[in-house]
Order: sequence, then structure tokens, then C-alpha cells
Amino acid sequence: MTTRYPKLFSPFSIGNVAFKNRIFSTGHDTSLTHGTPNDALVAYHRARAKGGAALVIVEVAGVHESALYHSTTIRADRDDCIPGYRSIAKACHEYDCRVFGQLFHAGREVMEMADGTVPAAYSASDTPNERFHLIPRPMSRRVIASMVACYGKAAGRLAEAGLDGVEIVASHGYLPAQFLNPHVNRRTDEYGGSLENRARFLVEIAQEARRHAGGRLVGLRLSGDERGMPDGLSANDTATICAALEPHFDYFNVTAGTVSTLDSSQHSVPPMNQEQGYTAPLAQGVKARVRKPVFVAGRINRPDVAERILQAGQADMCAMTRGMVCDPEIANKSREGRVDEIRTCIACNQACIGHIHKSTSISCIQFPESGRELEFGSIAPAARKKRVMVVGGGPAGMKAAAVAAARGHDVALYEREQRLGGQVALAEKLPGRMEFGGLSDNLQREAELAGVRVVRGHDVSADFVRAEKPDAVILATGARPRAIELAGGTEGAHVVDSWQVLKGQANLGGSVVIADWRCDWVGMGLAEMAARDGRRVRLCVNGYVPGQVIQQYVRDQWLGTLHKLGVEIIPLVRAVGADADTGYFEHTTSGEPVLCEGMETFVSNLARESDSDLETALEDYDGEVIAIGDCVAPRTAEEAVLEGLRAAVKL
Repeated sequence: MTTRYPKLFSPFSIGNVAFKNRIFSTGHDTSLTHGTPNDALVAYHRARAKGGAALVIVEVAGVHESALYHSTTIRADRDDCIPGYRSIAKACHEYDCRVFGQLFHAGREVMEMADGTVPAAYSASDTPNERFHLIPRPMSRRVIASMVACYGKAAGRLAEAGLDGVEIVASHGYLPAQFLNPHVNRRTDEYGGSLENRARFLVEIAQEARRHAGGRLVGLRLSGDERGMPDGLSANDTATICAALEPHFDYFNVTAGTVSTLDSSQHSVPPMNQEQGYTAPLAQGVKARVRKPVFVAGRINRPDVAERILQAGQADMCAMTRGMVCDPEIANKSREGRVDEIRTCIACNQACIGHIHKSTSISCIQFPESGRELEFGSIAPAARKKRVMVVGGGPAGMKAAAVAAARGHDVALYEREQRLGGQVALAEKLPGRMEFGGLSDNLQREAELAGVRVVRGHDVSADFVRAEKPDAVILATGARPRAIELAGGTEGAHVVDSWQVLKGQANLGGSVVIADWRCDWVGMGLAEMAARDGRRVRLCVNGYVPGQVIQQYVRDQWLGTLHKLGVEIIPLVRAVGADADTGYFEHTTSGEPVLCEGMETFVSNLARESDSDLETALEDYDGEVIAIGDCVAPRTAEEAVLEGLRAAVKL
């Protein structure tokens, strides 16, 4: 079969391990497990293997009880991990997909423990951790020797399970990286000082892992640049380290950043503000110094991005991890020329790493089937074909229509506007959020491929529904801005809501006060827009911090942007009123007044209200009526799409 991506789909080998193409899934947290690989994790990785990936690297597995950096970490320090790993290997090998497992110790980078206590974390030295505020315990020679042995025994367990290789995690500031960094490792013995000494821990790990791995590959994952961390390892540092370590590893898997600081941690799961494939130069820097194969990861969400990296010789294999969370079939679709069918990851981070940080299992706002393969991995055709009317062409309605039609129903989707997408059309207008519009494009394409009949510019009434007599009506009519009702009133004030600003219907003037009750991406985006236009901006947040409810990597980098732009942030306040030149707020815990004087425009990013008028009008309808998304309760695109899926599956 010819392909538009000849390099991407060329075979590749490392030693005796052959890969059918250059696409792989990096080890990434799923929170599907609680200590041992289970059926949910098997089904998750099977979907990526079936979708055409050449390699699946299973998420981190702790080599020792002190390695568990959160409560769902797989434990490779016990034999009971072997059956689960064996099931993953069997499932993936069925599709000619190789499987590696990651061997891991967090060191000082510990997020939580199952019992809620603060652990005594281990590291090369007692250098404090900035992000998690831990002071680690320096590892003695005896502890180092014991830990090296644990890596070896864990490698042996993965080999016994039939995996094709093991990958030592030295990326993102985890324990081996803490030994490599001279600003973290302040030892004066044979494990500190010179590069040879600082690398000794990793060399011993590699040797012990290889001794137990029974001929399996032994690779190394590391950050090509610990950017965003003061005194972090530079690109040149990493390339030099890889050159020194080359005799001990079969390949190098290059990423970026460290979890040690808020600024740097975003690179572990880079949000959409980062350029696609931006880590490729880091891999290229390593590749220039070693002869062993080099993998790369970092926002490679399209086959053309991966092909460009490979053709340029910057890497030998490309990770499309979140691309496969969003569309497990991305490899097959690319190989078969069905590129326009790819559901492209938009790097919103909401349901992938966002779920992990909430201690729940991985998914995707565009494809909620991810992480729920046991529930939705095989959606059955409808037992009886129904005429289905979907009202509302936002994310909820499009998902419901696409899945219902794919199951065999006769589906018509009605949207009052000329463009589908609902609030997505507003979200993409904010700075750095243009890719969010891909959510609408992808769902619209799914609906078209499934055979949904789309009617635009049609405001559906209850009389129209009764006249059409569909068997089922799915209501996805969304939400609208809530009327601004403040205890102190708004007489004399120039008050506009966030939707008016995004639609270009408001003149903001030179001084803007944003009342941000929602604490989401909208308030931050409005503040950035206004600040970039040269306005004075005060962002008054009814929470601890702007963006409190959104994923922290997205929020934290955005906070940095707002700080650079001079936006004044006022947390823990509720809006109570406004007049011609002042916004009035009340501190949410002290009750004291907070005044924003010298204001020209008061921008409301307050609560929305459900548009449930049609649902009320159809209370006596004889057919099935299902409400989904914001018309049930205003939330986010994630809940809308998931409810669309569930509604369609039940029909």
C-alpha cells in the first residue's frame, strides 16, 4: 500500500525487535489501575495496538514501595503485576505491536500517598522540591545499592510477562534525573561531582536491568531540556549525558521539561500554546551525539508533523500519545489515506492529564470512549431503526447525532445558527485557543461520515417536533448568559457579558474590570485579549486563582502570560455591584468591600443558565425525549460530548 507518509510507515528495528512503523505511544498515566495492570488497562492499550501503533510503552511502574508518587501507580516490585502485564503483551502482540514497560522512581517528586500522609521521599541529596514542597532524604550507599537491585528485579518481572523491552524513566526530574543534575545532586562521594559520578546510578540501573531482562531492550527516557527550571539541565547537558550513557542503553526517548516547577511541568503534557512537534530539535541534538536510535515526544498530533520530523532526520520514532487518546485509529487512518477522518488532538488537557490530576481515569473530551473501552469499546448496532431528531449543533448534539447514525438510526440534526459548534465558536476566539475549534470540526466530520442530515438556520419549536413525529428527540439546546443581577445594582455602569466581548459586540474602553465567577479559561482569555489591546485590566476572581477549574498546566502558563502583560489579579471576591466608574466586590472570606475604581467597562463572566425552554414545551410529547449537555446544567464540552455518547448508545 502506498502512503503519503513513507518514512512514518517504514519498518524499523532495534536489535531483534522489529517495529512495523515509526508511531508509538509513550508511557503516560492513565489511573485505570490501582497497583496492578487490570482489564481496563489491557483494553485501553489493545485499542491503540488495534489502531495501528507499532509500539505501546506502558505507564510508569514503581520499582520500590517508596517509588509510588501517587495512589494509582503500578507496582513492579511485586510478582502480582506479572499476569496483568502478560495480558497487555498478548493483546498488543495480536496486532503486531511491541510492548515496553517503564521502570520508575519519583525520588523527591511525590504528589500524594494513598493514606494522605506526606512521605519521606528519597533523592540524591536533601535539595528541596519547589513544586511539591518536600525536603527529601539523601540516599545512602546502602539504599542506592538496594534501589539498583529493585530496578533489576522489576525488569525481570516485565521480561517474565513477555514484554519486549523496559524503559528507565530519567525524564521530568524524577529520581535518576536528580542524580544527573549537579544543582540537585550535591553529593561528594562516588555518586556526585563529575558527570561520570552523577551518571553512575543510571549506569548501575541499566546494567542490573539488562542482567534481569533476558535479552529484552533497555531504553532510557529523559528530558532533552529541563526548560522552565532554574539550574535545570540544558539541551547541551542532555546531549552530553546521552553520549556518555550510550554504551548502556539501546535507545533514547527524548521529551522536555521537569515536574519540579510549575513553569517546567507544562512540558510533560504540553498544552496548545506549545508549537506542534516543538521538541524535535531536542531529539536532533541528542541524535547528533549518539548512534543509537532516538525517539521523540511532544505535541506530535498529526501524521504530517511526524513525517516532517522523520524526514529531517531529527528522530527515528515519533510519539503520538495524546493523538491516540483522541483517536486510537490515527495510525491506520494515516496509513490508509483517510487523513480527513482523523480526530485531531487539540491539547486542551482537560480529560487526559486533567483527569489524572483529579485522581480519576484518563479520557478525552472529544472521544470519551478513551479510557472507557470496557463500556464503549464495541458499540452495538441498534436493535430497531428509529427516526431521531437532534436539536442543537454544539458538541453534545453533534456527538449524539454521529453515534446514533453510526448505530443505524435515521438522524436529523437541527441548528438555529448557520454554523455548528455552539460555544466552541466562542472559545476559539480567545488568544492561544484557536485549536479548540478543532473540536467542532472533528465532531462535524464524524456526523457527516455517519450519514447525519444537518439542517442549519432552523430554530426548532415544539409544534415542529410534533409535526415531524420523530421516535426520539435529543435536546442539546445548550446555555445562554444569565441576566446580570447584582445586589448593589449596575445603574450608570457600562456592563457587558463575556459572549458580547467574544462576538465583537462591546466597546471596552481603556479600563476593564472582569468579574470572573466561573474561574475558567474565559476570564483569563478575556483578560489577555484586553491587555494585549493596551487596556488596563483587573481580573476579579471568585476563587483562589484565575483558571481554578481548568487543568493546571494550561492555567499555570496562562498565569505567567497575564503577569507579563500586567494584568492585576484580585482573588477571593464576589461581584456585588457597579456604577459609572467603579466595580464593587466583597471578599469571600473576610466580607470586607473591595473597590475597583477608575473603571470604564464591567465585564461579566458570571454563571450561565440552561436553555431548557423546548424541553419544558415537550413535557407531554409521546416519543422519547432526552436532554443532554448544558441544557440539563451548564458545564463544559467534556460533559456535553460524554452525555451525547451515552444518549445515543441508549437509543
